[in-house]
Amino acid sequence: MKNAEQVTFGGSALDRAGEIRSDPKALTEARQHPDARAILFWRGKVLISPERPSQLVRLPMDHAVLTEAEADPILLGREDGGPRFAFDLSPWVPEGLDEASLGAFLDPSEQRHPALPETMGFYELRRVMTWLSPRDAELAATGKAIIGWHDIHGFCAVCGAASDITHGGWQRTCPACNASHFPRTDPVVIMLITHGNSVLMGRSPGWPEGMYSLLAGFVEPGETLEAAVRREVFEEAGVPVGAVRYLASQPWPFPASLMFGCQGEALDDKITIDPVEIEDALWVSREDMMDVFAGNHPKLLPARKGAIAHFLLENWLADTLD
Repeated sequence: MKNAEQVTFGGSALDRAGEIRSDPKALTEARQHPDARAILFWRGKVLISPERPSQLVRLPMDHAVLTEAEADPILLGREDGGPRFAFDLSPWVPEGLDEASLGAFLDPSEQRHPALPETMGFYELRRVMTWLSPRDAELAATGKAIIGWHDIHGFCAVCGAASDITHGGWQRTCPACNASHFPRTDPVVIMLITHGNSVLMGRSPGWPEGMYSLLAGFVEPGETLEAAVRREVFEEAGVPVGAVRYLASQPWPFPASLMFGCQGEALDDKITIDPVEIEDALWVSREDMMDVFAGNHPKLLPARKGAIAHFLLENWLADTLD
């Protein structure tokens, strides 16, 4: 697919500076580099300034707010030679915080730290992902995913001892048994399944009314992407799939997936859903999907902008999958 990397989080050729991660001296020098900058996160939200042309905030490394960060910063890479580090401010508790507003399907709340200008706030990444430039989106997705991995991997999976953050945040090392642990990304297939002039859509329980998307599911150990597509579609919708081809991928840091967009040809259009897996599935014609994207369909809402489902459907409608 020629325009595959135009998908949100699709990559911006960020220099990830992998060659210095295992070099403590080089990491120290990177933190002290005059062009080094900090990118802040709070409970998975990223600090942006919507009123600025470059919306992802990059703070100087000596900013006072960084003293409130949890654990060591994570080296994200370099921009024009300037190192970029992710800092996690999750220990900070905003005054009057409404915990119930956090973690919603699309969290609309914004948190502002008193040590930062009012123009800066912590925003849920799914809400703002389409606001960001490709570079800002890659930095934000990388920081959110790696911080999220550290949050749930604080102990050695071999012996159970508390592990240490090493290699610029890209490894955890156990001081008890010397085991090394590395960030994991879960492979997920998301499927543009077509039959004639129609595409297969489904919805999960709890989604907003009218919201449908492409079917998706995790790849199992020992399984190819093609096999995962056929298995997931048949399990969820009872539709057999023949030919399958890969189209594009998208890092999806919610919390740590890599979405493999594939196209598959349905061998039958009869749908038999598994109610444990999905709430509903249906075939949507190209003409109806054009109405959905235009906001004119009486029942269906378009897939969320920024998600690979929207990207694949948009290219299907434009006949630009090749």
